Amino acid sequence: MSSNHIFSIAPMLDWTDRHDRYFLRLITRHSFLYTEMITTGALLHGDVDRFLSFNDAEHPVSLQLGGSHPGDLAASAKIGQQYGYDEINLNVGCPSERVKSGSFGACLMAEPKLVADCVDAMKSSVDIPVTVKHRIGIDDRDSWDELCEFIEVVSNAGCQLFIVHARKAWLQGLSPKQNREIPPLKYETVYKLKKEYPHLEFVINGGIKSIAEAEQHLNFVDGVMMGREAYHNPYVLAEVDSRLYSDKNNILSRKQILEKLIPYVEDELAKGTRLHSITRHIMGLFLGVPGAKAWRRHLSENGVKANASINVLHEAFQKIDSDL
Repeated sequence: MSSNHIFSIAPMLDWTDRHDRYFLRLITRHSFLYTEMITTGALLHGDVDRFLSFNDAEHPVSLQLGGSHPGDLAASAKIGQQYGYDEINLNVGCPSERVKSGSFGACLMAEPKLVADCVDAMKSSVDIPVTVKHRIGIDDRDSWDELCEFIEVVSNAGCQLFIVHARKAWLQGLSPKQNREIPPLKYETVYKLKKEYPHLEFVINGGIKSIAEAEQHLNFVDGVMMGREAYHNPYVLAEVDSRLYSDKNNILSRKQILEKLIPYVEDELAKGTRLHSITRHIMGLFLGVPGAKAWRRHLSENGVKANASINVLHEAFQKIDSDL
């Protein structure tokens, strides 16, 4: 497994777009980044460039696909490779109604043979790794034997790396938000998978909020994926490179990260990107710092204006202690 998978940042719908990934890359050079889930329909029938364009600075970065038709997934994976992504990831974990109605996401856990066919089709069309992100079970189909069957069938199709959200998903009765909170986390189940299948690679996901927690999990699995904490409190990632990748470079301050982001924002504004498309992702940069609330308020109220310029960002920073 690439050492990049020691730590990764989860694909999050409507959040981990190219602007967010560029920002996160300024904080951590080594973490593996993921796109938000992109459906095969969007790529095969939509504006591919809008969905797939990204900045070279984002590498390593994986394209997460949503779909259940092997041919469509193979074609989409091929497009992803052509765009330069480092990995293709299949979503078998999203529990939303929208996803379920499209016959992909977590409901695919009930069809390991179909997932295997999808993996096989994608692997036949690309030279980059194909991975799967899934739950530990769905509804009442959450036995150890069923989970093992899923892993065995899918790994036999060529998947060597599984990202496991350590909760099961309820496909009826719970919202996507509730599915991230109500089903209990069962980290031991993921640890057990690694023991049972030592030749495969397992990345654990779900409820991880600190680098110290990540270090504990790495005693039992190959990698750790952090999701919502990395988005709401991005500076939690500042120590990832030094603690998990033995990178001796100096850790950037929040102010230095912002300074590095400004040229990117200026370039994007010149291309016609709206300021809010970028600043919405950096609201949490100063979380817990004096002035953070005023920073967020200024960006929220002024970044959304049609004519918002880089000055909004400079003005927002004036609300923060400049010694940081």
